[in-house]
Amino acid sequence: MILATIRMTIPPKKHDDALKILRSIAAKCKVCSGCLGCYIYEDAQDDEVIMYEEMWESEKGLDRHLRSQEYQNLLLVMEMALKHPEVRFNTISTSEGMEMIERARGFAR
Repeated sequence: MILATIRMTIPPKKHDDALKILRSIAAKCKVCSGCLGCYIYEDAQDDEVIMYEEMWESEKGLDRHLRSQEYQNLLLVMEMALKHPEVRFNTISTSEGMEMIERARGFAR
């Protein structure tokens, strides 16, 4: 799995426009082959910060998305940022849920 995250500091005057575009991108991304999820977060401590996150099954699907018109629109939103956005592509080989907490805390199921 590949987790793609972009953290952007968007000026207040462009914040609503950026969210509108990101919501449109996310809606289209979610139905793309290989997309496991797409989310938009607003920072509770800094109202100028928006984080956009995508989860991809494989690099093949992500590569196709990176070449798409929708990703071009995402790049345009990134250009609205007050400073260089933080962009990360993290490859995740394993993922656990509550079982990790239960194991660490000594709970048996």
